Amino acid sequence: MTTPAADGFRMPAEWTPHERTWMAWPGPNPTFDDPDDLAASRTAWASVARAVRRFEPVTVVCGPGQAAGARALLGPGIDTVERELDDAWMRDIGPTFLTDGKGRLAAVDWTFNGWGAQDWARWEHDAGIGAYVCDLAGAKAYASKLVNEGGAIHVDGEGTVLLTETVQLGPERNPHWSKEEVEAEIHAHLGTSKAIWLPRGLTGDYPPYGFGTLGHVDIVAAFARPGVVVAHHQPDPAHPDHEVTKEVIGLLKSATDARGRRLEVVEVPAPTALEADGHWADYSYINHYLCNGGVVLCAFDDPRDEIAAGIFRRLFPERTVTLVDARTIFAGGGGIHCITQQQPKV
Repeated sequence: MTTPAADGFRMPAEWTPHERTWMAWPGPNPTFDDPDDLAASRTAWASVARAVRRFEPVTVVCGPGQAAGARALLGPGIDTVERELDDAWMRDIGPTFLTDGKGRLAAVDWTFNGWGAQDWARWEHDAGIGAYVCDLAGAKAYASKLVNEGGAIHVDGEGTVLLTETVQLGPERNPHWSKEEVEAEIHAHLGTSKAIWLPRGLTGDYPPYGFGTLGHVDIVAAFARPGVVVAHHQPDPAHPDHEVTKEVIGLLKSATDARGRRLEVVEVPAPTALEADGHWADYSYINHYLCNGGVVLCAFDDPRDEIAAGIFRRLFPERTVTLVDARTIFAGGGGIHCITQQQPKV
Protein backbone atom coordinates (compact mmCIF):
# COMPACT_ATOMS: atom_id res chain seq x y z
CA MET A 1 0.00 0.00 0.00
CA THR A 2 1.48 3.33 -1.05
CA THR A 3 1.43 6.62 0.85
CA PRO A 4 0.61 10.11 -0.42
CA ALA A 5 4.23 11.25 -0.18
CA ALA A 6 5.43 8.19 -2.10
CA ASP A 7 2.87 9.01 -4.79
CA GLY A 8 4.10 12.60 -5.05
CA PHE A 9 1.44 14.34 -2.96
CA ARG A 10 1.93 16.92 -0.20
CA MET A 11 -0.20 19.31 1.80
CA PRO A 12 0.10 22.83 0.38
CA ALA A 13 0.33 25.82 2.69
CA GLU A 14 -2.97 27.48 3.50
CA TRP A 15 -1.98 30.68 1.66
CA THR A 16 -1.82 28.92 -1.73
CA PRO A 17 -4.88 29.31 -4.02
CA HIS A 18 -8.05 27.42 -3.05
CA GLU A 19 -10.71 25.77 -5.16
CA ARG A 20 -13.24 26.17 -2.34
CA THR A 21 -13.82 26.05 1.40
CA TRP A 22 -15.75 23.26 3.14
CA MET A 23 -17.79 23.79 6.32
CA ALA A 24 -20.30 21.81 8.41
CA TRP A 25 -23.60 23.10 9.77
CA PRO A 26 -24.37 23.03 13.52
CA GLY A 27 -27.14 20.63 14.47
CA PRO A 28 -28.71 19.52 17.76
CA ASN A 29 -26.02 17.72 19.78
CA PRO A 30 -24.25 18.00 23.17
CA THR A 31 -22.21 20.98 21.94
CA PHE A 32 -25.33 22.94 21.01
CA ASP A 33 -27.82 21.35 23.41
CA ASP A 34 -29.79 24.53 24.08
CA PRO A 35 -32.06 25.86 21.30
CA ASP A 36 -30.79 29.40 21.85
CA ASP A 37 -27.17 28.21 21.71
CA LEU A 38 -27.89 26.30 18.50
CA ALA A 39 -29.53 29.33 16.88
CA ALA A 40 -26.66 31.60 17.92
CA SER A 41 -24.11 29.09 16.61
CA ARG A 42 -25.85 28.81 13.26
CA THR A 43 -25.81 32.61 12.96
CA ALA A 44 -22.08 32.66 13.79
CA TRP A 45 -21.22 29.87 11.33
CA ALA A 46 -23.22 31.66 8.64
CA SER A 47 -21.30 34.89 9.28
CA VAL A 48 -18.01 33.08 8.70
CA ALA A 49 -19.34 31.36 5.57
CA ARG A 50 -20.43 34.68 4.10
CA ALA A 51 -17.08 36.28 4.93
CA VAL A 52 -15.23 33.47 3.16
CA ARG A 53 -17.65 33.51 0.20
CA ARG A 54 -16.49 37.03 -0.64
CA PHE A 55 -13.22 35.40 -1.72
CA GLU A 56 -13.98 31.85 -2.86
CA PRO A 57 -16.74 29.23 -3.21
CA VAL A 58 -18.10 27.61 -0.04
CA THR A 59 -19.85 24.27 0.43
CA VAL A 60 -21.63 23.56 3.73
CA VAL A 61 -22.43 19.98 4.76
CA CYS A 62 -25.76 19.95 6.63
CA GLY A 63 -27.59 17.24 8.52
CA PRO A 64 -30.60 15.59 6.84
CA GLY A 65 -33.45 18.05 6.42
CA GLN A 66 -31.35 21.03 7.53
CA ALA A 67 -30.15 22.44 4.19
CA ALA A 68 -33.16 24.68 3.54
CA GLY A 69 -32.90 26.32 6.95
CA ALA A 70 -29.15 26.69 6.48
CA ARG A 71 -29.57 28.40 3.13
CA ALA A 72 -31.97 30.90 4.67
CA LEU A 73 -29.21 32.03 7.05
CA LEU A 74 -26.28 31.55 4.68
CA GLY A 75 -27.76 33.66 1.92
CA PRO A 76 -27.19 33.30 -1.82
CA GLY A 77 -24.15 31.82 -3.49
CA ILE A 78 -23.24 29.20 -0.88
CA ASP A 79 -23.66 25.52 -1.78
CA THR A 80 -25.20 23.00 0.62
CA VAL A 81 -25.28 19.21 0.72
CA GLU A 82 -26.93 16.90 3.23
CA ARG A 83 -25.25 14.11 5.16
CA GLU A 84 -25.55 12.69 8.67
CA LEU A 85 -23.42 14.77 11.07
CA ASP A 86 -22.59 14.70 14.77
CA ASP A 87 -20.88 18.07 15.20
CA ALA A 88 -19.80 21.05 13.08
CA TRP A 89 -15.99 21.31 13.06
CA MET A 90 -15.02 20.65 9.44
CA ARG A 91 -11.33 21.33 10.05
CA ASP A 92 -11.24 18.26 12.26
CA ILE A 93 -13.80 15.88 10.78
CA GLY A 94 -13.06 16.68 7.15
CA PRO A 95 -10.15 15.50 5.01
CA THR A 96 -6.74 17.13 4.76
CA PHE A 97 -6.32 17.93 1.07
CA LEU A 98 -3.13 17.30 -0.90
CA THR A 99 -1.82 18.13 -4.38
CA ASP A 100 0.99 16.75 -6.50
CA GLY A 101 1.77 19.78 -8.67
CA LYS A 102 0.59 17.85 -11.75
CA GLY A 103 -3.13 18.51 -11.57
CA ARG A 104 -4.13 15.73 -9.20
CA LEU A 105 -6.04 16.14 -5.93
CA ALA A 106 -5.83 13.74 -3.00
CA ALA A 107 -6.63 13.89 0.70
CA VAL A 108 -5.81 12.23 4.00
CA ASP A 109 -8.76 10.69 5.82
CA TRP A 110 -7.46 10.59 9.39
CA THR A 111 -9.00 8.35 12.03
CA PHE A 112 -11.37 10.49 14.12
CA ASN A 113 -12.43 9.56 17.66
CA GLY A 114 -14.12 12.68 19.04
CA TRP A 115 -10.98 14.61 20.06
CA GLY A 116 -9.72 11.77 22.21
CA ALA A 117 -13.06 10.06 22.95
CA GLN A 118 -14.17 12.85 25.26
CA ASP A 119 -17.32 12.16 27.24
CA TRP A 120 -19.34 14.94 25.56
CA ALA A 121 -18.32 14.02 22.00
CA ARG A 122 -20.28 12.05 19.41
CA TRP A 123 -18.51 10.81 16.28
CA GLU A 124 -20.43 7.91 14.75
CA HIS A 125 -21.26 9.99 11.67
CA ASP A 126 -18.40 12.50 11.80
CA ALA A 127 -15.88 9.67 11.45
CA GLY A 128 -17.17 9.18 7.89
CA ILE A 129 -17.25 12.84 6.79
CA GLY A 130 -13.64 12.83 5.60
CA ALA A 131 -14.30 10.09 3.06
CA TYR A 132 -17.60 11.71 2.05
CA VAL A 133 -16.01 15.10 1.32
CA CYS A 134 -13.14 13.41 -0.53
CA ASP A 135 -15.69 11.77 -2.80
CA LEU A 136 -17.59 15.01 -3.43
CA ALA A 137 -14.33 16.82 -4.21
CA GLY A 138 -13.10 14.09 -6.53
CA ALA A 139 -9.99 13.54 -4.41
CA LYS A 140 -8.08 10.29 -4.10
CA ALA A 141 -8.48 9.27 -0.45
CA TYR A 142 -5.65 7.89 1.66
CA ALA A 143 -6.87 6.46 4.97
CA SER A 144 -4.54 6.82 7.95
CA LYS A 145 -4.76 4.79 11.15
CA LEU A 146 -3.38 7.76 13.08
CA VAL A 147 -6.01 9.47 15.25
CA ASN A 148 -5.57 13.07 14.22
CA GLU A 149 -7.48 16.19 13.21
CA GLY A 150 -6.89 19.05 10.81
CA GLY A 151 -6.66 21.56 13.65
CA ALA A 152 -3.78 19.57 15.13
CA ILE A 153 -1.40 20.25 12.23
CA HIS A 154 -0.07 23.34 10.46
CA VAL A 155 2.35 23.25 7.51
CA ASP A 156 4.56 25.75 5.70
CA GLY A 157 4.29 23.95 2.35
CA GLU A 158 8.06 23.48 2.30
CA GLY A 159 8.43 20.41 4.49
CA THR A 160 7.71 21.67 8.02
CA VAL A 161 4.76 20.74 10.23
CA LEU A 162 3.75 22.04 13.67
CA LEU A 163 2.39 19.44 16.13
CA THR A 164 1.43 19.27 19.82
CA GLU A 165 2.59 16.53 22.16
CA THR A 166 -0.71 16.34 24.07
CA VAL A 167 -2.61 15.66 20.84
CA GLN A 168 -0.85 13.14 18.58
CA LEU A 169 1.13 11.61 21.48
CA GLY A 170 -1.67 11.73 24.04
CA PRO A 171 -3.07 8.48 25.45
CA GLU A 172 -6.57 9.57 24.43
CA ARG A 173 -5.72 9.31 20.72
CA ASN A 174 -2.67 7.19 19.97
CA PRO A 175 -1.65 5.38 23.17
CA HIS A 176 0.52 2.78 21.47
CA TRP A 177 2.36 5.04 19.01
CA SER A 178 5.88 6.28 19.64
CA LYS A 179 6.94 9.79 18.69
CA GLU A 180 8.98 8.37 15.85
CA GLU A 181 6.00 6.38 14.54
CA VAL A 182 3.74 9.43 14.67
CA GLU A 183 6.28 11.55 12.80
CA ALA A 184 6.74 8.87 10.15
CA GLU A 185 2.98 8.63 9.58
CA ILE A 186 2.58 12.42 9.45
CA HIS A 187 5.45 12.87 7.00
CA ALA A 188 4.25 10.00 4.81
CA HIS A 189 0.80 11.56 4.53
CA LEU A 190 1.59 15.28 4.40
CA GLY A 191 4.82 15.14 2.40
CA THR A 192 6.68 16.88 5.23
CA SER A 193 10.13 16.06 6.60
CA LYS A 194 10.54 18.15 9.77
CA ALA A 195 8.19 18.22 12.77
CA ILE A 196 8.32 20.99 15.34
CA TRP A 197 6.65 19.75 18.52
CA LEU A 198 5.00 22.14 20.94
CA PRO A 199 4.58 20.75 24.47
CA ARG A 200 0.90 21.67 24.90
CA GLY A 201 -1.92 23.98 23.87
CA LEU A 202 -3.82 26.72 25.69
CA THR A 203 -5.25 26.10 29.17
CA GLY A 204 -8.89 26.51 28.15
CA ASP A 205 -8.49 23.72 25.59
CA TYR A 206 -8.29 21.01 28.28
CA PRO A 207 -10.75 19.60 30.83
CA PRO A 208 -12.51 20.78 32.85
CA TYR A 209 -12.89 23.83 30.63
CA GLY A 210 -15.73 23.17 28.19
CA PHE A 211 -15.43 21.51 24.80
CA GLY A 212 -11.66 21.38 24.33
CA THR A 213 -9.45 19.51 21.86
CA LEU A 214 -6.64 18.69 24.32
CA GLY A 215 -4.23 21.09 22.71
CA HIS A 216 -4.75 21.82 19.02
CA VAL A 217 -1.88 23.75 17.52
CA ASP A 218 -4.02 26.03 15.34
CA ILE A 219 -5.04 28.15 18.33
CA VAL A 220 -1.42 28.56 19.48
CA ALA A 221 0.83 28.92 16.43
CA ALA A 222 0.53 28.99 12.64
CA PHE A 223 2.78 29.62 9.67
CA ALA A 224 2.24 32.96 7.95
CA ARG A 225 4.80 32.18 5.25
CA PRO A 226 7.87 29.94 5.06
CA GLY A 227 10.15 30.77 7.95
CA VAL A 228 7.58 32.99 9.72
CA VAL A 229 5.19 31.87 12.48
CA VAL A 230 2.45 33.81 14.25
CA ALA A 231 2.21 32.80 17.91
CA HIS A 232 -0.32 33.47 20.65
CA HIS A 233 1.08 35.64 23.45
CA GLN A 234 -0.74 36.06 26.76
CA PRO A 235 0.82 39.17 28.32
CA ASP A 236 -1.13 39.01 31.60
CA PRO A 237 0.65 36.96 34.31
CA ALA A 238 -2.73 36.41 36.01
CA HIS A 239 -3.68 34.00 33.21
CA PRO A 240 -2.04 30.53 33.19
CA ASP A 241 -1.39 30.90 29.46
CA HIS A 242 1.17 33.58 30.30
CA GLU A 243 3.62 30.80 31.18
CA VAL A 244 2.32 28.43 28.51
CA THR A 245 2.84 30.91 25.68
CA LYS A 246 6.17 32.08 27.08
CA GLU A 247 7.43 28.50 26.79
CA VAL A 248 5.93 27.98 23.32
CA ILE A 249 7.33 31.23 21.94
CA GLY A 250 10.78 30.44 23.32
CA LEU A 251 10.69 27.01 21.72
CA LEU A 252 9.60 28.42 18.35
CA LYS A 253 12.30 31.10 18.39
CA SER A 254 14.95 28.43 18.86
CA ALA A 255 13.54 26.11 16.18
CA THR A 256 14.60 25.69 12.58
CA ASP A 257 12.39 24.56 9.72
CA ALA A 258 12.87 21.79 7.16
CA ARG A 259 15.18 24.04 5.12
CA GLY A 260 17.33 24.97 8.11
CA ARG A 261 15.95 28.48 8.60
CA ARG A 262 15.64 29.86 12.12
CA LEU A 263 11.98 30.74 12.60
CA GLU A 264 10.90 34.36 12.82
CA VAL A 265 8.13 34.53 15.45
CA VAL A 266 5.47 37.25 15.28
CA GLU A 267 3.81 37.49 18.68
CA VAL A 268 0.08 38.28 18.61
CA PRO A 269 -1.27 39.43 21.99
CA ALA A 270 -4.29 37.64 23.39
CA PRO A 271 -7.55 39.56 23.83
CA THR A 272 -7.80 41.36 27.17
CA ALA A 273 -10.60 39.07 28.40
CA LEU A 274 -9.14 36.59 30.86
CA GLU A 275 -12.32 34.58 31.45
CA ALA A 276 -15.23 33.45 29.31
CA ASP A 277 -18.21 31.28 30.23
CA GLY A 278 -16.88 30.87 33.75
CA HIS A 279 -13.41 29.56 32.91
CA TRP A 280 -10.04 30.69 31.56
CA ALA A 281 -10.55 32.16 28.10
CA ASP A 282 -8.68 30.62 25.20
CA TYR A 283 -9.67 33.44 22.83
CA SER A 284 -6.98 33.61 20.17
CA TYR A 285 -6.36 35.53 16.95
CA ILE A 286 -4.10 32.73 15.74
CA ASN A 287 -7.21 30.73 14.81
CA HIS A 288 -7.70 32.72 11.60
CA TYR A 289 -8.41 31.45 8.10
CA LEU A 290 -6.55 32.36 4.92
CA CYS A 291 -8.68 32.28 1.77
CA ASN A 292 -8.17 33.61 -1.76
CA GLY A 293 -7.25 37.25 -1.26
CA GLY A 294 -8.54 37.36 2.30
CA VAL A 295 -7.83 36.77 5.97
CA VAL A 296 -10.91 35.96 8.05
CA LEU A 297 -9.87 36.90 11.57
CA CYS A 298 -11.53 36.13 14.91
CA ALA A 299 -12.90 39.15 16.74
CA PHE A 300 -14.02 39.33 20.38
CA ASP A 301 -15.38 42.88 20.82
CA ASP A 302 -12.03 43.51 22.48
CA PRO A 303 -9.59 46.45 22.44
CA ARG A 304 -6.95 44.17 20.92
CA ASP A 305 -9.08 43.19 17.91
CA GLU A 306 -7.70 46.09 15.88
CA ILE A 307 -4.15 45.49 17.13
CA ALA A 308 -4.37 41.92 15.81
CA ALA A 309 -5.94 43.12 12.56
CA GLY A 310 -3.04 45.52 12.09
CA ILE A 311 -0.51 42.72 12.59
CA PHE A 312 -2.26 40.57 9.99
CA ARG A 313 -2.55 43.46 7.54
CA ARG A 314 1.21 43.95 7.77
CA LEU A 315 1.84 40.22 7.34
CA PHE A 316 -0.58 39.93 4.40
CA PRO A 317 -0.60 43.34 2.65
CA GLU A 318 -2.10 41.84 -0.49
CA ARG A 319 -5.10 40.38 1.38
CA THR A 320 -8.25 41.94 2.82
CA VAL A 321 -8.55 41.34 6.58
CA THR A 322 -12.14 40.73 7.70
CA LEU A 323 -13.00 40.61 11.40
CA VAL A 324 -15.86 38.25 12.38
CA ASP A 325 -17.13 37.92 15.95
CA ALA A 326 -15.99 34.47 17.10
CA ARG A 327 -17.13 34.42 20.73
CA THR A 328 -20.06 32.10 20.04
CA ILE A 329 -17.78 29.76 18.08
CA PHE A 330 -15.26 29.68 20.92
CA ALA A 331 -18.05 28.87 23.37
CA GLY A 332 -18.53 25.67 21.36
CA GLY A 333 -14.86 24.75 21.57
CA GLY A 334 -13.07 26.33 18.61
CA GLY A 335 -12.67 29.27 16.27
CA ILE A 336 -12.86 30.30 12.64
CA HIS A 337 -10.03 28.04 11.52
CA CYS A 338 -11.71 25.10 13.25
CA ILE A 339 -14.92 25.38 11.21
CA THR A 340 -13.29 25.82 7.77
CA GLN A 341 -11.27 23.45 5.60
CA GLN A 342 -9.53 24.48 2.40
CA GLN A 343 -9.56 22.52 -0.84
CA PRO A 344 -6.51 23.69 -2.80
CA LYS A 345 -6.52 24.37 -6.51
CA VAL A 346 -4.71 21.76 -8.56
